[in-house]
Amino acid sequence: MRIAVLDDYQQVAESVADWSRLDAEVEFFHEHIPEKTELTRRLSGFEVVVAMRERTPFPRTVLEGFPDLKLLVTTGSGNASIDTRAAAELGIIVSGTDSLPHPTAELTLALILGLARGIVTEVNSVRDGGWQVGLGRDLLGSTLGVIGLGRLGTRVSRLGLAFGMEVVAWSQNLKAEAASEAGVVAVSRDELLSRSDFVTIHLKLSERTMGLIGEPEMARMKSSAYLINTSRGPIVDETALLAAVRGGVIAGAALDVYAEEPLPDDHPFRSEPRILTTPHVGYVTRESYQVFYGGVVEAVEAWRAGNPIRVLK
Repeated sequence: MRIAVLDDYQQVAESVADWSRLDAEVEFFHEHIPEKTELTRRLSGFEVVVAMRERTPFPRTVLEGFPDLKLLVTTGSGNASIDTRAAAELGIIVSGTDSLPHPTAELTLALILGLARGIVTEVNSVRDGGWQVGLGRDLLGSTLGVIGLGRLGTRVSRLGLAFGMEVVAWSQNLKAEAASEAGVVAVSRDELLSRSDFVTIHLKLSERTMGLIGEPEMARMKSSAYLINTSRGPIVDETALLAAVRGGVIAGAALDVYAEEPLPDDHPFRSEPRILTTPHVGYVTRESYQVFYGGVVEAVEAWRAGNPIRVLK
């Protein structure tokens, strides 16, 4: 049996799981393969393909190019870039893995602190031979607006509360009682945007969340406020965000996710000083990868035994 492990950017997948349990030929692909024809050629003959989150999309047109593919395992419990209906029609089983919620929550707080204290600017000043160049702001007493109070948004809320922030939350189906149980206040979307010093997004990407935060929403925010997105890039209108930051509509932003990944070399987000950018590393920790790839090995073992687990439909 041949197994392809895709998008192993950090070249660590082999070391964080016991692949020897599978008694199979496992090939690790360290570079991203964006072109469909090349992807089809490189993966020819593989019965099992492992996808690291949404780094490589698998729409119907791609899946149809893999006649030998029997099992597609994605890290995490869901993957919006896999056409599971097409996979089922083609006889391909799609399995997922467990995941850890806290790494992305911790990165979100790190980005908030990075914005509040201008950490990148100050570090660069020291490296360039300078000293203090900016004036930070406190988290204590500021307002954190959490869009999406699910498993991840709740964790971020607790971290904000631990820093003495006032936390308000909104999502389309959020009830006041659920917010109260999390120690936060449920408000309308408009109130959250106009009241918050930091607005952080924790929603799944869907038709109703695509472009949810655009020019009208940013116009409602304080000119001193920051937007943080560690969820999915298309939830935010990137063109509107760039204009809002450059035009002083908001103070800045921190992004870990983008509409196109990896981010193109010439993308303006790479050079805009008021946008703090990280390369989609919310889930990228050793502990998270151990859960991901350990779960992949379990999924392959279960499939070979005729009892697929965590099947996505």
